[in-house]
Amino acid sequence: MDFGRLKVKSKVWVELEGEPVLGDAKVRLLEEIDAKGSIKAAASALGMTYRGAWAKLRAMEERLGERLVERKAGGPSGGGSTLTPLARELVRRYKAFREGINEYVDRRFEELFYR
Repeated sequence: MDFGRLKVKSKVWVELEGEPVLGDAKVRLLEEIDAKGSIKAAASALGMTYRGAWAKLRAMEERLGERLVERKAGGPSGGGSTLTPLARELVRRYKAFREGINEYVDRRFEELFYR
C-alpha cells in the first residue's frame, strides 16, 4: 500500500460525565459572543442559526451547571451578551490545551506511517 496517500485528521473535545462540554466550535462560539457582544451576531458570524447557537450555549451551561454568558434583554438601550469569568477561563484553558495538539498528531503519524 502507498502510505503516502494517507492523511491524518483529529478532533479533540472536553467531556463532563461522558457528555461533550467544550470543543473547537463551542469555543469559537464563545469567542464570537465575546467579540460581538451578542449571541445573534456571533451565530451570524459563524454561519449558524441563532437557535443553533442558543442550543449549543444552553447545552454547555446545563452540563456545567454554571452560566457562561450573561444576557441583557434588549430595549431602548439595546441588549447584549458578555462572557462570565468562568467562560473566559474555560476558553483560555482550552486554547492553551489545544495549542500544539495537531502538530503532535501530525508528527506521530509521520513517525508511524512514513518511516
